Amino acid sequence: MARAIWTGSINFGLVSIPVGLFSATEDHTIHFHQFERGTADRVRNQRINERTGKEVEYSDIVKGKEVGGGDHVIVEPDELAEIAPGRSRTLDIVTFVDLDEIDPIFFQKTYWLAPTDEQYGRPYALLRDAMARTNRAGIATFVMRGKEYLTAVRADEGVLALETLFFADEIRDPADLDDLPGKSQAKGKELEMATSLIESMSGPWRPEDFRDTYTERVEKLIEDKRRGHEIVTESEPPEPTAMSDLIAALEASVAEARGGRKDERSGGRRKKAAATTRKKAGKAEPDGDLSQLSKADLTAMARDLDVQGRSSMNRAELERAVAKAAGTTPAKGRKAS
Repeated sequence: MARAIWTGSINFGLVSIPVGLFSATEDHTIHFHQFERGTADRVRNQRINERTGKEVEYSDIVKGKEVGGGDHVIVEPDELAEIAPGRSRTLDIVTFVDLDEIDPIFFQKTYWLAPTDEQYGRPYALLRDAMARTNRAGIATFVMRGKEYLTAVRADEGVLALETLFFADEIRDPADLDDLPGKSQAKGKELEMATSLIESMSGPWRPEDFRDTYTERVEKLIEDKRRGHEIVTESEPPEPTAMSDLIAALEASVAEARGGRKDERSGGRRKKAAATTRKKAGKAEPDGDLSQLSKADLTAMARDLDVQGRSSMNRAELERAVAKAAGTTPAKGRKAS
């Protein structure tokens, strides 16, 4: 059974509801131990006293804030808890806001809230259903593990969710970033094509369609190394689109997005990907002859055709692999480069 990471009460008006706080997400990141290269020796992080060089127990560690000149003010953990004894046990809702008015940039992490006892189910359900009906979120602050959080409590399909939010002064002003386009405005055919591309690629939000493929590749890497198999290197990311090629790239992208599903059903998706890549590169392929394409062009085609192991191939191998995947015939007599 899940264990609450915080317990306290939601307070709104004169109503108080004891609740527990539970993490709504879990981390699937693969965690590694550290070793010294070339040895089987583990490397561990330790809390070391800089002066004596000895390890310090966690219970003997206190916090210190530098106040200038190398001096520090030492603060005990109990002292931090004592300055806000009530706020570490209550979620005081100070206002209700329209949920749609909260900019997504403020959302930090999601938790579930559940009543700590069956007898508190009725006021819990009352708050949940009233917020669902009004599309409101309760804005509250509370203290957990020595840190104050700004939160939005909202209804979420039968349960109350708590979203921790960034404070306003924690959001960086994008105007501080370098090299922003500034006041320049997109217009003309480029904007029309970009809009068409977005429309062509649009669809419903289905989170189940996505998965952590990088973690899967890390797991495969570990298993391949364990079995002594060859490690396949992924290809380099595509080169930035040149401004002179922007319209052509947009047109090809729109055509591919619009025709992708039809081509997939007819089994022609791979051939279209190859043709699209050749169009972007400004190259021709007379009668399936790939000999006039550069290695960079062939690599780009291999990426679109999902040719495995392409990053380790020489030019001749790329030509053969692309021809096979695209259903064409490679030219004879071309030497590897």
